[in-house]
Amino acid sequence: MRFFVAITDENWFGFLRDLRPEEVNFWRPGSAGFSAVPTGAPFLFKLHSRRGRPGPIVGGGFFVRYSRLPVSLAWDAFGERNGAPDFPTFREQLRRHWTADQRQQPDPVIGCVILVDPFFFADDDFVPAPDDWVPNIVQGKSYGSDEPTGRRLWEGVQKRLASGDRVREEGLGPPVRTGADYLSRARLGQGAFRVVTLENYRRRCSITAETTLPVLQAAHIKPIAEGGSHSPRDGLLLRADLHILFDQGLLGVTPDYRVQVSNRIRDDYLNGRVYYEHHNRPLRSLPQDAALRPDPLALEWHMDEKFVR
Repeated sequence: MRFFVAITDENWFGFLRDLRPEEVNFWRPGSAGFSAVPTGAPFLFKLHSRRGRPGPIVGGGFFVRYSRLPVSLAWDAFGERNGAPDFPTFREQLRRHWTADQRQQPDPVIGCVILVDPFFFADDDFVPAPDDWVPNIVQGKSYGSDEPTGRRLWEGVQKRLASGDRVREEGLGPPVRTGADYLSRARLGQGAFRVVTLENYRRRCSITAETTLPVLQAAHIKPIAEGGSHSPRDGLLLRADLHILFDQGLLGVTPDYRVQVSNRIRDDYLNGRVYYEHHNRPLRSLPQDAALRPDPLALEWHMDEKFVR
């Protein structure tokens, strides 16, 4: 099993340890990518060096997705789970690390490492840094649990987790699922659901293929209040107006991924030509991995229970 050890800001860690959220955004001020470990892998928090000695491992989470997002969207999706009490504080934390060009932009793009099931150790439970850690590591380093150093480190983390209250359903061993298989079953929060849905559909509205980011929204096929979940398979990426129509039952999608438009739009509003042009057409954007596509049973539920015929 591969896992990642990331250098972590102490204030970010302290704020989130008090908050105890179900998901966090481990942000990066720039937009360089992250592909060191697969989806579902552990992602550990390591503080900066202290008095010339490597900082300890203080917690972690499980990697869900990396995304490049405008600062405003990152805050809208995660709020305090970005590690700050409000948007001005969040932006100021980022500004300290931005280049001159980024500071001139109205809404700079940042890197977002989305983690679920985060855990935060008490001070007495911090795990010593790996033996091979060197000062010139800038962002972090990946390890394998089949390597001596990685195995010792992961065993130390497991020991702390076993005595705490934030333990994954899968237990303390290596993740039994990774990639799309993990993602389709992971316990995502609302923020992770939004980002995962955005990336699964390659930032294209599933009905129109629209790519204007500010108007793209992650829609639940089956609402949370009616037994739905934040599973990627309960999601569609829709343009904002289509999301409203879908939630009101004026728009639906059949289990074989064809768009249905209710007659009520024409009858009640004497319009809707822009919507009827999509009627009975297949979705224009779907996740490439079939395991992440909308659940046909959820779509059938929506057609039966919500769609206005």
